Amino acid sequence: MSNPETQPNLELLYTIFCDDVRLEAGNKLSYMGVFQNIMVQQLPISLIKFAVVNHWRGEGTHFSEVRILTPDRTDHVVVSQPTRFEITPGGFADNISFFVNVTFPAAGKYWVQTLIDSNLFSEQTLTVSDGRETIEDHVSESIN
Repeated sequence: MSNPETQPNLELLYTIFCDDVRLEAGNKLSYMGVFQNIMVQQLPISLIKFAVVNHWRGEGTHFSEVRILTPDRTDHVVVSQPTRFEITPGGFADNISFFVNVTFPAAGKYWVQTLIDSNLFSEQTLTVSDGRETIEDHVSESIN
């Protein structure tokens, strides 16, 4: 999703979804509740706190935004404020977007988009599923 022509000195190395991020001694980050999908027993589901961590390599000063779109891409679930971050030449930077009380109304593949300087840079899916449907789909008549 990135456009190397508009961001030649910037590379997104990874994105992590988690419940919380804490700054520890020695300037280390601790990630709590890392996940890649959300499986619940009932929808809609609200997450009290939700963090999206982007780890960058490159250089320059940039503005980052994160937004989560519904599965049909018509509505925003949440949108972060633009956040400024700077990377010294040959360096790295972490940009963390925190969201509070995020509600996912239905099952499906939600789109987590990262924008740099107001341009779409990266997009990942976050699958939200109803655990009851998965269990019911795999129930065998011969077992019951």
